Amino acid sequence: MLKTASLGFPRIGANRELKKAIEAYWKGSISSADLQKAASEIKTKNWQSQKSAGIHFIPSNDFSFYDQVLDTLALFGAVPDRFKFTGGNVDLDLLFSMARGAQKNGLDVTAMEMTKWFDTNYHYIVAEFKKGQQFKISASKIFDDYLEAKKLGIETRPVVIGPVSFLLLGKTIDGSDKLDLLENLLAAYQDLFARLAAAGVKEVQIDEPFLVTDLSAQAVKSYLGAYQQIKKFAGAIKLHLATYFDTLGDNAELAFSLNTDSVHVDLVRASDQFAAVLKLVKPHQSLSLGLVDGRNIWINDLENSIAIAKKAVEVLGEDRVIIASSCSLIHSPVDLSLEDKIDAEIKSWLAFAEQKLLEIVAIAKATAGEVVDISANKKAIAARKTSSKIHDEAVKARVSSITDAHKNRKNNYATRHEIQINELRLPLLPTTTIGSFPQTAEVRKARADFKANKISTAEYEKFLQEETARCVAFQEEIELDVLVHGEFERNDMVEYFGEQLNGFTFTKNGWVQSYGSRCVKPPVIFGDVSRPKAMTVEWAKYAQSLTKKYMKGMLTGPITILQWSFVRNDQPRSTTATQIALAIRDEVVDLEKAGIKIIQIDEAALREGLPIRKAQWDAYLKWAVDAFRITASGVEDRTQIHTHMCYSEFNDIIHAIANMDADVISIETSRSNMELLNAFINFKYPNEIGPGVYDIHSPRVPKTEEMISLLHKATAVLKPEQIWVNPDCGLKTRAWPETKQALKQMVEATKVLREQL
Repeated sequence: MLKTASLGFPRIGANRELKKAIEAYWKGSISSADLQKAASEIKTKNWQSQKSAGIHFIPSNDFSFYDQVLDTLALFGAVPDRFKFTGGNVDLDLLFSMARGAQKNGLDVTAMEMTKWFDTNYHYIVAEFKKGQQFKISASKIFDDYLEAKKLGIETRPVVIGPVSFLLLGKTIDGSDKLDLLENLLAAYQDLFARLAAAGVKEVQIDEPFLVTDLSAQAVKSYLGAYQQIKKFAGAIKLHLATYFDTLGDNAELAFSLNTDSVHVDLVRASDQFAAVLKLVKPHQSLSLGLVDGRNIWINDLENSIAIAKKAVEVLGEDRVIIASSCSLIHSPVDLSLEDKIDAEIKSWLAFAEQKLLEIVAIAKATAGEVVDISANKKAIAARKTSSKIHDEAVKARVSSITDAHKNRKNNYATRHEIQINELRLPLLPTTTIGSFPQTAEVRKARADFKANKISTAEYEKFLQEETARCVAFQEEIELDVLVHGEFERNDMVEYFGEQLNGFTFTKNGWVQSYGSRCVKPPVIFGDVSRPKAMTVEWAKYAQSLTKKYMKGMLTGPITILQWSFVRNDQPRSTTATQIALAIRDEVVDLEKAGIKIIQIDEAALREGLPIRKAQWDAYLKWAVDAFRITASGVEDRTQIHTHMCYSEFNDIIHAIANMDADVISIETSRSNMELLNAFINFKYPNEIGPGVYDIHSPRVPKTEEMISLLHKATAVLKPEQIWVNPDCGLKTRAWPETKQALKQMVEATKVLREQL
């Protein structure tokens, strides 16, 4: 049999056990020993599942309490000065403080910046490097996990982020060049490999995802120099270089010249690189074929994958071919067998992480000549292509009839702006929030009771009305200018809409990690998308009836719905995005008809969907921006359209953001200390902007003075008439006490600045 590999396995547990344990630890209801015990149980189950499935290369150190980049920062002691780290080991509390900030025991520190992991909805903590930074082994998790698995009789392949990708994932805080730190970092890698060898490690997976990006000449030089040394450090340890998410392209020769023992390539996202890389494998190297999709949930076309694997074997031989997932399976839910309510036909088209392990092994066995029955797989693949559940001719006809008129507001922004000033008459620096308010245990219980038929529709709606009324009253009390209804009826900003759109289905337990303890359950887009009826209008009308202030209509944009769903792979993503855009457009028009004068269409994931290779950017941005414009262009000029984007870099796509033509855009800027605002300043962005003034992903409540300082930075470079004041993002994950305090102080900060202006 060929060797098989999993590049990583979901760390949250089949029933989100890790999330529950971490949040209990944060609340102080369990000890660190209890948390470590919960983690060990998840790791043990993961290792045993992979061994039972027949996986040869089983990963360790793919488990994390928050994210693997933060773990690497801890491993090498790259802790920012403000956390007062004096050496030794980075413990759990320090790890969580780096990720979430801290405000206790006399310590008041801000969290480190967070951003998206390449083009996924997974987030990582951004390193803060400085000139001359030193690195030293300061955490033992990578060694502990290997030895823990070893005690179970399971030999694992520890996973570590490679040195060049690790540096490129971070930023410098002093303007220095982060790649200049490579020699310092390699000294720590030398120590790392020495300790791994001492622990008995035989194989290491070294992740270098930046090899699929557009590399500078300096980065290429860094790779060549680094791996000359890494190979020496590794000694007898075999090195497995992992790349994923795109094609190696012009970096293919570089990747194979690094002289690792194997190179992994993603043949799901970049199947067209197979022929090229097959020619580049060195005589001493193996080729790891990423044939099973680690990022989506559709079953593998086993017949096609076996054919590809056989071609590789013809060239390299069985002993030099590894069958693997395309990337880590952390982007997939854990186990499809837990789904007992999904439509049986649709379920036959799906595979979660546990099932993907079996697909990997089936491909390997069949390629090696073993008899493997793939008839059920072939039948499901064929049935999906012709299923009546997928195709809606009315939707296809509507998409084909789109014209430029569907993509343009009646007048340009300057004209709309004057109309909206007269229509809305808002104060200078209008205050608002991004949409959601805390989803308390009571809210979640009421939703669960309603779904379980423990309370009636009338009882549930009465509860939601009371929560909404309290939320609106609080916003009026603290004198926010533009209000929201709180979104208590919504389980998730994507799932809520998917539940009301045709072409979507839902899992019961299809959770994946977004960041830290935050898990999401992406909808499954299996067919053509349309809106059978209004989705948010009644709640917007009810909330507006409670106040004389403006109530924002709150919607999720088409690209964010696309990115945060498991998307059908049988048609271009652009087509699916356009279908969603038309459905959201209908909702925008209905909100305007209902008297809602400000409508926010969140596109938090626009940057996330950007292709990794710049050569593909223009094509993506064209259809992504068009999709947004389709949603927003059905209303009159007096209706103000907002959008929101979070945790993204904007400099290189600012022209596309401007082309979205939203009247107001709100962005995350507090963690970056307003750095992300620079793109809008340099571009001379003419529309209105809401730079976030406090970080909602941290329980820390910033002082009023901090928010005033951030607003001063904004008013120094933007016209005051352009600026809105808001938090970084929605408040769903926060608790009411901190939310109330922070928003009161945000309004106070705004009042101070208004007086000064």
